[in-house]
Amino acid sequence: MSQATQDVNPNVSVDCAVFGFDNEKLNVLLIEQKMSDKEKVQFALPGDLILDDEGLDGAASRVLKDLTGLSGIFLRQFKAFGDPNRVSDIKDLEFLNSYRSNPQARVITVAYLALVKMDDFKPEASSFAENVFWQDVHTVPSLAFDHNKILNQALDRLRDDFVNHRTGFELLPELFTLGHIQKLYEIILDKELDKRNFRKKILKEKLVKATNQKQTGVLHKPAVLYTLNHEVL
Repeated sequence: MSQATQDVNPNVSVDCAVFGFDNEKLNVLLIEQKMSDKEKVQFALPGDLILDDEGLDGAASRVLKDLTGLSGIFLRQFKAFGDPNRVSDIKDLEFLNSYRSNPQARVITVAYLALVKMDDFKPEASSFAENVFWQDVHTVPSLAFDHNKILNQALDRLRDDFVNHRTGFELLPELFTLGHIQKLYEIILDKELDKRNFRKKILKEKLVKATNQKQTGVLHKPAVLYTLNHEVL
């Protein structure tokens, strides 16, 4: 069913900053919006208007599933964005005129943040998403509306929660090396860490537990695989 035939609230939307870690890079989930002019390309965070009969959390889950096929993901509100001109940029008008019954309406969006294990989820584009893909957070292009601002503030929130509440380890796969977890720290904190001191700190804090397994299919000496110590985290 198209949005135009539903009871849509034209003034409130939800946008989702979904992060994943591939052992090398921190990635964010983006969609390519369908444009009437096929020569034009516009990227965005997964997001859309809410329905009048749903709550914000339910809307975020529905929108993410509608656009990317992802479900069962923990989404957490982190901020509302209400600049009166946030959806009035000329670059966004073509999309708005094609998919919004009231394209000139002021829209306040509630932003959500999620952390997922990339191997557990296989995004698939649908609805007005032409494509859905993971993008390195350091190479994100210009996005629709104010989505670059939303993404940057989501990264700030992730960094703050990582330091103060140890939020972020959800990005790691079930088994990982000490090198992988150091890379995660460096990416989120945006700084290089001394290998020896980092490993000493991690093992002293007992954040991880060694398994009896090692890497396979690598050219170098296989490293021991670790798992998170949920009794500490």
